[in-house]
Amino acid sequence: MADGSQNGSQRPTPDQQSVDPHWEPEYNGDMSLERITVDPNRMGGLPCIRDLRVTVGMILGQLAAGQTRAQILADYPYLEDADIAAALAYGAARVNERDLPLAPTA
Repeated sequence: MADGSQNGSQRPTPDQQSVDPHWEPEYNGDMSLERITVDPNRMGGLPCIRDLRVTVGMILGQLAAGQTRAQILADYPYLEDADIAAALAYGAARVNERDLPLAPTA
């Protein structure tokens, strides 16, 4: 449930999140990245939110600068809280990626 009344999950509204800056969503390993789109003809191929001209980097940058989810949603009224969660999930997934060199062939 979106309000967090089931399964013990606490999911505050964006306004509640701004009151508790240490709140983090519970990660259940099943976050979908379907809200993140990559189109080489849009925003230079950067990952975007729902094919809008809002990049994942723009959202992550604002969060890193101290903006709350509520402030971001006020600045971008066409975004949803789930878009911000998807941007965070995408960023976390990209940080955990690593390139492994192939063993040289003899």
